[in-house]
Amino acid sequence: MNKDLPGWVDFGLLPLLNLLTAFLVAGIVVLAIGENPLEAVRHILYGAFGYGNGVGYTLFYTTNFIFTGLAVAVAFHASQFNIGGEGQAYLGGLGVGLACLMLDQYLPWWGILPVAILLGASFGAIWGAIPGILYAKRGAHVVITTIMFNFISFSLMNYIINEYLKMPGNASVQSRTFEQSAWMPKLTWLEGVMPGISTSPANLSFVIALIACVFVYILIWRTKFGYEVRVYGASPSAARYAGISTTRVVVLTMAISGGLAGLMGLNPVMGDQTRIFLDIPQQAGFVGIAVALMGRSHPLWIVFAALLFGTLYQGGAELAFEMPSITRDMVVVIQGLVILFAGAMEFMFRPWVARAFSMREQENG
Repeated sequence: MNKDLPGWVDFGLLPLLNLLTAFLVAGIVVLAIGENPLEAVRHILYGAFGYGNGVGYTLFYTTNFIFTGLAVAVAFHASQFNIGGEGQAYLGGLGVGLACLMLDQYLPWWGILPVAILLGASFGAIWGAIPGILYAKRGAHVVITTIMFNFISFSLMNYIINEYLKMPGNASVQSRTFEQSAWMPKLTWLEGVMPGISTSPANLSFVIALIACVFVYILIWRTKFGYEVRVYGASPSAARYAGISTTRVVVLTMAISGGLAGLMGLNPVMGDQTRIFLDIPQQAGFVGIAVALMGRSHPLWIVFAALLFGTLYQGGAELAFEMPSITRDMVVVIQGLVILFAGAMEFMFRPWVARAFSMREQENG
């Protein structure tokens, strides 16, 4: 049943039902290995929000997922399934790192930051636009090309770091550490509210991610181009009939999507590790798919979905420490269940809920 549902149902009730189902199944798994599910939930929540350092790590992971969730969401609006967030974040991180390496001896962080944003977004946008061009001009499937570009980006990063950026005598695949002038400021202004947060990797990238949410909202719902994107996403043939350049829409949308994923590089590269290293995305590109699905491709709900996955990542580490029988692999299973029900099975309850609303309207009518 394709009946339109009220916004509070589509954006609130349905994701909540999926989430509760995921936690119910995860609780059964925890119970099956002889542990108390409620105790596991307590450890997760304490690890994520119980102390300043834990909150900082939760915000750090949340920042990554906001960027990649926005990237996937923008592509979704044009009916493009961008699976290439990992590769775009790799290249974006490279752009951010190159800005820091070139300017860290000449400018403070606030002078380097605009250049890092520009290069990070540009590198990611180029990496995202190429599959868009291949789709628009040659009909190559976006899912396949973006997945392949993930592997290409990993190999490319490995080559660039080893051949041009790695310090002589250093066995690690990484560049030199940036001068301290290029380090992204931590969220020290929250120290008074959450003591210990300044010892975590949480940094100014979180604020930039929130600004990116506002940008995406304005772009998609308040601009002519955003209207064209939504028209194309609803019906490519209708968009062509209306005189919209479908090639332009696809390529620009994939470029913007890649640019948002590329901005994720700000958080780990300039805000945490302060160097270019190999595993910049750390699977955030794939988690962004579930974040976008759970957030219904809306920036506001993407923030909450990203916070949920940030909670699972940080709280899961606390859970594995406090309950040794629940191994890190078991924590990944719990995270996977949430992704399963929030992503792949997001419409599981929709027919039942739509039928209930239809019957209610018939009774009232």
